[in-house]
Formats: sequence, structure tokens, C-alpha cells
Amino acid sequence: MNVLSNPDAFEKLTLMGDVTLYEPAGDNPQDEKNRPYQSRSLAECVTHVSTPKGSKPILKTMVTTACEKNCYYCPFRAGRGKTRRVTFKPDELARAFNDLQRAKIADGIFLSSGIIKGGITTQDKILDTIEIVRRKYHYQGYVHLKIMPGAEYDQLSRAMQLADRVSINLEGPTADRLNALAPKKDFNAELLERLQWAGEIRKQAQASGQKLASIVTQFVVGAVGDTDLELLSVTERLHRQSGLARAYFSAFHPIADTPFENLSPVLPVREHRLYQSSFLLRDYDWDVEELPFEENGNLRLDVDPKRAWADLHLLHAPIDLMYADRSALLRVPNIGPKGADAILRARKTGRLTELSHLRALGIHAPEQAAPYILLDGHRPPQQMKLF
Repeated sequence: MNVLSNPDAFEKLTLMGDVTLYEPAGDNPQDEKNRPYQSRSLAECVTHVSTPKGSKPILKTMVTTACEKNCYYCPFRAGRGKTRRVTFKPDELARAFNDLQRAKIADGIFLSSGIIKGGITTQDKILDTIEIVRRKYHYQGYVHLKIMPGAEYDQLSRAMQLADRVSINLEGPTADRLNALAPKKDFNAELLERLQWAGEIRKQAQASGQKLASIVTQFVVGAVGDTDLELLSVTERLHRQSGLARAYFSAFHPIADTPFENLSPVLPVREHRLYQSSFLLRDYDWDVEELPFEENGNLRLDVDPKRAWADLHLLHAPIDLMYADRSALLRVPNIGPKGADAILRARKTGRLTELSHLRALGIHAPEQAAPYILLDGHRPPQQMKLF
């Protein structure tokens, strides 16, 4: 028996299935991007993603796959014949989602859209859909909304009241990079300003005790010569100035029948290194200047950035775990925020003299930290490497 009260809506969802692979919402769609487009089952329209409320089965969909923009990398760009153009009315989509969540198939929604008749008109359709979900169907669960380029201040404010998370995707790290990716979008006036607004709205709400949606952005990596230094510099600035919760990095993958179809794909490991570095900026109190960029402005691909930094700075000047402050502890490979806090607590009552003491504190594989630390004033013994 079909769980949807409107079978036509089910058919539209299955036709839209693959399109939101290109809209990270807490998942990593890279492995699925090579899959041929085909109609999907109902279960495949729902993706398990990491949300601020834990892992959830999320319906990822769009108000419409039609779009008037001509972004060079995008499968929805205007004039691309291989994209199926499917459109929902707000009440139709809201009812379809209600059916899915009542049937316990989905427990959250990520809602995006192609742009038709401008960003303001499109944003209204997104908001109308979620207003129905919240008010008519009384859904109190997880909602992630895409903010359209050029959306109005009041639209953004309302979206942050209705949602748990909002995406304002810069796509490129600078105005020049965005122009090379999406020439009909304005980096400063349509996108960056909205991120600044979102930070202001969130600060005002916090001052009055309100809890509003967290803010995320997304970058398309490597299609137009952008460097890791550029990407991480703007990410760091947004973390500090606008309260950005997370940046998503999507390694460029060419799409047939687009102007970039003949460009080479970007290695997934570059995307991974960017995530590792962004977490150092967000969670480990690092500054972007500390990251070990090469002369071309990119990170090394063969080693994670924290270990690359430690190889340069700690191999010949190891950190004494009995005396280092929290910031210094967080520079040691395999010691994260929880491990650093555990070390600070433990050394108040005793001395750390063996790697087994670190393991007892919950630090996984402390042998990997051994080359960079002192225990009781001495380098810990390291296991000989066999060849």
C-alpha cells in the first residue's frame, strides 16, 4: 500500500531522487555521484545524514528542478536537456512529507530549489512549504532550509525561526571564483551579505534567549583554480564573524551537458583534507595561518594537516604533557578536545609517565602521539618499524 495520499507526489519524489546528491545536508554524497540517473524507490529518496539532533533519515528534495541560473558546473542549470524538470506546489510537497514522516520513513527534511522568477519568489515557496509542515501538520522535527541568492532579510529571519539549520552557499571563496563558477550570482550582494545577516539575526536572538537555526555554507572545490588557503580563510572568517556552524566542501565532479563537463574531477582526498582543516579551525582553536600550506596555497594530500604541522614543529621540540596548556595539547596528533581536557584533569592528581596512562584516559592509539610528546620529561618509547 502506498504511504502517500497523493500518488503523483510520490512519482515526483522518485524523479527528483538523485538531484539532491549535489546538495550536502550533513551527508557525503561523493560516492553516489557516479551512479547513473534513474527513477528511484521511495526508500532511496531518504538519506541518513548527521544533524545537530543526531543521525536521522532525511527527505532531501526541491520545490523545483527548473532553474533560470546558468551555473557552469550545475546539473540544474538553465537549458540543460538531461535534467528532468519537476515542480511541487507548497501544499503538495508538505502533504507528501507529512505522509513520509507519519509512516516513519523520514524524520526530517532538507528543502532546496532551483531558482525561478528570482530568489525572493523562490524563497517564498520554500517558506510556504515549511509553514504548512509546521502549522498544519504540527511537525516539530528537523528542518534544513536552503536560502536563495538575493533572499530578503525578513525571509531569512523567518527561515531561521522555522528551521533547525539554514544553508547559504557561497560556492566559491571569492567574488572572482564565484563569477567563474556561476556568472549570474553576485558573491557580495546576494550571498556573503546574507551570511552576515544570518550572524546578526542569530546574535540578536541569543541576546533575548531565543534559539534559532544554525548556519552552514558550501563550496564547490577545485573547478576554477580556487586554493585551500582561499577556502579556509573565508571559512575561518565566517566562523568568527557570522557564527558559521560548518562549511561543506564538495569536490568538483564534472556533469555531462554542462560547460565544465570536460574538466577533470577533483580527488576526494582534497575534500577530506579541507574538512580536517576546517575542524581544526572550528574545534581546536587553530588559526588559518598555522595550517601547513604548500607554496601553491594548497594542503598536502599525503598526510593530514595536523600531523604535517607536528612534523614541522614538534618532532624536534616535543610537548611535555605535564606542563603544556590546552592550546598546545590540541596541536598533538591524536589528542582532541576531550583528550586534552582529560589530560588537564588527570595531571592535577598524578603524573603521566606511560602511554598506557593516556590510553586509560580515552586517547585512542597514543603511540601515534609518541613522537611529538614528553612524558615525565622523557620521550616515550616507540615501537620499532619493520621493513
